[in-house]
Amino acid sequence: MSKVPKKKTKKTQPARRKGPSPRGTSKVAKRKPKKTGAAVATPPAALRMRPVIGHDNQAWWDRINAGELPIQRCKQCGTLRHPPRPMCWKCQSLDWEHVAASGKGIVYSYVVVHRPEIPGYTYPLVVAVVELAEGTRIVSNLVGIDPKAVKIGMPVKVSIEDVDATLKLPLFRPAR
Repeated sequence: MSKVPKKKTKKTQPARRKGPSPRGTSKVAKRKPKKTGAAVATPPAALRMRPVIGHDNQAWWDRINAGELPIQRCKQCGTLRHPPRPMCWKCQSLDWEHVAASGKGIVYSYVVVHRPEIPGYTYPLVVAVVELAEGTRIVSNLVGIDPKAVKIGMPVKVSIEDVDATLKLPLFRPAR
């Protein structure tokens, strides 16, 4: 049996990648910004995300801005509902009005948000579903309490607060 000589293969270099090197290993020198001696302006404080205000919820936001927590009520069957919407889920009536809520409620459910931190919010952020004394539920933030002290069923009271120069929100605080 004769041996077949092995074919010699030429070793090739891996294909070179075009563009910057991966993981910041580029050999290009980075330019440093020129020092001009001018004062650096501080960026404005970040704002919370804005609610979408439309025809169906404009009256609700107007009452919030006036310092009142409104609940939408069907004029035909008297059903209370939140969030505001154009039609009653129970009788399909398009006639509705707002009534002032007592602002009292209990924590129905909650979650404590730690990450991701979105500019305009204070963390940890307690997001709660509050069942109002009138029977409807609203999603809001629970403030003025250590997140570890929040309990389902704890009594809370609404506090309409300026969260920045142009936005008022119904936040909830522990009832005293």
